[in-house]
Order: sequence, then structure tokens, then C-alpha cells
Amino acid sequence: MENNESQKDYLTFGFYASFLLSFLTIVAFGFAMTAIPPSGPYCPGNCMEYPFPDILLYYPRDYYWMYIAVFQLFAFVIFIVTNHFTASVTKKLYTFLSISFALISSTVLLMAYFTQFSVVPISVMKGETDGIALITQYNEHGLFIAMEELGYIAMSIALFFLGFAFSKNTWLEKIIRIILISQLFLTIVAFIFYAAKFGLERSYLFEVATITINWLVLIVVGILTGLHYRRRLKLHTT
Repeated sequence: MENNESQKDYLTFGFYASFLLSFLTIVAFGFAMTAIPPSGPYCPGNCMEYPFPDILLYYPRDYYWMYIAVFQLFAFVIFIVTNHFTASVTKKLYTFLSISFALISSTVLLMAYFTQFSVVPISVMKGETDGIALITQYNEHGLFIAMEELGYIAMSIALFFLGFAFSKNTWLEKIIRIILISQLFLTIVAFIFYAAKFGLERSYLFEVATITINWLVLIVVGILTGLHYRRRLKLHTT
């Protein structure tokens, strides 16, 4: 009886965690779309160049999405861990691997985002600009872009392993499984394409691609997994 009640609690928690992840990702995506890059290949005009002297002209507009992304990453870790507790015993190797890569992803990205909005603007305001060009988000081959690439590659791997935690018993689980597994191959193809075409000059092209892939997957899978949890809850109570 206790195990049944615990499983019901896990499923309920997972239901809310899944939709929370989707919601926060949608909000972060919306704010990110307003942050039109003032440098690099997607810059529409009047682009900044090294050493990026006009950073404050785009503050705080270009930083709003990062605040949301911090909470989105918290929700992402919660979502991944919840799936570990709702998965069958035979699937827990995959969910544990998923947790491992989710922690790598969230750690790298949280450091990138928190440093960006907590260090860069105030440093520029105070005239402490030594080294800012290397870490600002506007540097298309700077540390921020590299950390995002690493973070979202790790996220893609975490989602890939999570896909094996879902069975092929229902159409909903099949769809979730296909999406989670196939998204890693999209990320790999995107990386190979931009690396082969531009080499080290790929700028933030792959970064934008992998963020888009991962965030779209989080939105869709969050909703589908929430529906999956609701279905399991109904079966659990009957």
C-alpha cells in the first residue's frame, strides 16, 4: 500500500514538473526571440565588433531570457530526476545516466548565465572592462558561446538516455521515445554541418541550432510526458 501511495505521489509530482518545464521553456524562448544579436551572422545591422563597447545599450533587454533560463534549468533537473523515480527498475540505468548528463548540462549553463547577467553589465558600468570581451555573449567565439554549446550538447545526451526509459507499450510513450532519441542525431548533424562548413569560424550558428532543438524538445516532451503521467495516474486510481 505504501509503495502504491509513493508511486502515486511520484506520478503527481511528475505531472506538474513536466508542464512546469514546458511553461518555463516557452517563456524563456519568447524572451530569447526578442534578444536580436547585435553582432555575428544574425546581426540585422549596426553590428558591434571587438571589443564590444556598446554592451550597455542592450541591457537589460538581452538578459531577461537568461533569468528565466536559470529557473528553466532548475525545472529541467527536477523533471529528469522525477523520471528516474517513476521508471521501472530495468530502466533506471538509463535514467541515472540521464541525471548525470543533466547535472553536467545544468552546471555549465547556470555558470554561463549567472556570470553573464551578474558580472558583465556591472563590470562595464564601473569601467572594469579587462577581459569582458572574452566572456560577453556578444563575442561570437567567446567563452559564453562555447559554454552554451557544451551545455546543450550535454542536455541533448541527457534527453537521449531518458528516451530509453519510456517503453513501446503505448502510442504516447512511443512518440516521446522517438523524439528524445532522434533529437541527439539532429544535434550531431547540426554540429557536423556547421563544423564542416565553417570550422572554427562557425560563430554562434551551432549554438542557436542546438538551443532551438533542445528547447523545442523540452516544450513538446514536457507536455507529452505530463499527459503520460496523467494517464498513469488514472490507471493507478482505478
